[in-house]
Amino acid sequence: MTENRKRGVTLIDMKTLIISYSLTGNNESLAAALAGELGAERAVITEAKKRTMTTSLLDAIFGRIPKVRMPEIDAADFEQIVFVAPVWAGMVASPLRACFRDFRNKIVNYSFVSLSGGAGGKESNPKLGEELEKRLGSKPKAVIDLHISDLLPKEPAPTPQITMAFRLEGKEAAKLAKEAAAQLR
Repeated sequence: MTENRKRGVTLIDMKTLIISYSLTGNNESLAAALAGELGAERAVITEAKKRTMTTSLLDAIFGRIPKVRMPEIDAADFEQIVFVAPVWAGMVASPLRACFRDFRNKIVNYSFVSLSGGAGGKESNPKLGEELEKRLGSKPKAVIDLHISDLLPKEPAPTPQITMAFRLEGKEAAKLAKEAAAQLR
């Protein structure tokens, strides 16, 4: 139970901002559905240059932070910020790190929601909470780590190629948004 819930305030009652980044559009679909579910405002992070899978992998390995376009945001205007982005090689997608750098030690009431591949039997990204705390200066209220592989048939087993080709749409986005919103409340 979060402090806000103890005081009788739930996430749906709070002024919430969803900040999202998506390479394939899957996390963007999730962010849009989640914003609708929570009645939240949205801000979208985009990149200055076209991204490839190779640059994504290199950013993850070397901890690089790419140049991004990000709307002017005053964190003090919001009671809750929910970041929505993929996880690459077990870490938050590098384009979101520029946003984290700007918000470090400025927000304490935040959560992170991700929709990533999850192929290869990896059920979770256990160090996400630690990474978020290191990058933002405080612990997240919630870390919701969703996987595309959970949306696909179990046989044949989903491969990285299959999960990378998957595109989240309507009903599936709404279903995941409801699940995430329930955990955030």
